[in-house]
Amino acid sequence: MELISFTILLLLTGLKNITVTMNVFYKLAETSEEFEQAKELFIEYANSLDIDLSFQNFSGELESVRLQYDKPTGALLLVYQDGSLAGCAGIRRLDDEIAELKRMYVRPDFRGFGIGKELLERAIATAARIGYKKVRLDTLSSMTKARSLYESFGFEPIDPYYFNPIEETIYMERVI
Repeated sequence: MELISFTILLLLTGLKNITVTMNVFYKLAETSEEFEQAKELFIEYANSLDIDLSFQNFSGELESVRLQYDKPTGALLLVYQDGSLAGCAGIRRLDDEIAELKRMYVRPDFRGFGIGKELLERAIATAARIGYKKVRLDTLSSMTKARSLYESFGFEPIDPYYFNPIEETIYMERVI
């Protein structure tokens, strides 16, 4: 487990400066408990979308999280802030050269601190370490902050690589 401590300086108009220090841990899921924690985040993420993910066999994904997101062809990154589970990102195999980034999610209370950016950077690096040459993902056009983050990391729009009935779905890819 890697600890990253950083300090945020908040400047409040008319008030004194406030310094907040947070401890942020990033780690790969290894234990059954950690994969169960990730499943809870997957469900929370799915509920936040307000769309039905049954076309992706979401219930089957939940039943086989470890199989899909564990070594040697996958990874599940977890992030904790001050001891609380803050988010996750999954890497799973599409084919020998292409990984898919799935279920990247940072809980609302933990957003705005750079966790998503670091999580994405680590997910891409993990896919490269596994041996993938590209990372694909899908997102929704309404997720403007997520799309901007992906674009800032070099992800570009591509044609659909699987069936998705949600019209606002955007497919993206990055060479790594």
